[in-house]
Amino acid sequence: MKITVLGAGAFGTALAICANQHPESHSVTLWSRGAGHQRAMQTQRENQRYLSGVAFPPTLKVSQLQDPYLQTHLSSQDLLVLAMPMLGLRGLLVSLAAIRVPMAWVCKGFETALVDTAPGLLGHEIQALVAPNVAAGVLSGPSFAQEVVQGKPTALVAASAHAAVRQALVQAFHSPMLRVYASEDVVGVEVGGAVKNVLAIATGLCDGLNLGLNARAALITRGLAEMTRLGVALGAKAETFMGLSGLGDLVLTTTGDLSRNRRVGLALAQGISLAQATQELGHVAEGVYSAHTVVQRARSLGVDMPIAQSVVDLLQGRLQPEQAVAALMGRGPGQEV
Repeated sequence: MKITVLGAGAFGTALAICANQHPESHSVTLWSRGAGHQRAMQTQRENQRYLSGVAFPPTLKVSQLQDPYLQTHLSSQDLLVLAMPMLGLRGLLVSLAAIRVPMAWVCKGFETALVDTAPGLLGHEIQALVAPNVAAGVLSGPSFAQEVVQGKPTALVAASAHAAVRQALVQAFHSPMLRVYASEDVVGVEVGGAVKNVLAIATGLCDGLNLGLNARAALITRGLAEMTRLGVALGAKAETFMGLSGLGDLVLTTTGDLSRNRRVGLALAQGISLAQATQELGHVAEGVYSAHTVVQRARSLGVDMPIAQSVVDLLQGRLQPEQAVAALMGRGPGQEV
């Protein structure tokens, strides 16, 4: 296969390396938006900015082609992987709207609302608006870039309404150490990937305040219930949330030390400001940007999400860490649903 990964962050780089080292010897191009970043990767044969210490395979191509040459190149590929933060997905899809090549994004989250009166959108909702004729989907699941590129066992889910997209993703990445399962539930896979980032901030806060393992287990479990309620209200299948992109990604992101969103919660528990916490990460923590939209979409659908609401109140300075915990624990009794 001929594959181009658009976006040279940590996860995009990891996927490009994995596809290039695939037993079927795919031809892979890693595209970077920035000319300086591209030149550095080409010279150093690694991505020191986002995945330091991981050497590129000799046959991995690094590109910074611009239109019209980029469009010509992309049209000749068998699969495009869109590996940018959610805030960049809309613009990239607009530029790809005329290309008839299977494509999938790997970003997780809701787009920040463009205006106060309209809700932020998931990836498939953006694509339906700006590139409705492309065959697209999402690749998601519990996966830290560092472990993926190290060849540690990982399982992902490829979700799309188009069989050709699902098949292309499986062919591109399924290998002895990286399993790829197919799904048609794009909504469920995207909601799981978006909401787990918000819940990871809450769990990082819980652990940073030393509230104990009982509290962490309760938070993850009730968070899964919130995620499922929102997903089902948006049209997802409930069973999707017991799979890789739901429970699997939630457990990884809320407990793994490599989780950026969890680290934000840990920092806030220590009294570090949100601005300083995100600056020190050096990477995007999607939960910071998605939390408000998650709650906004839930409220519009009549879905109760108290944990997500507490995260929003914390991020926006309406609650201090201890107050956020007290607000959750002070809620009245109820049925477990």
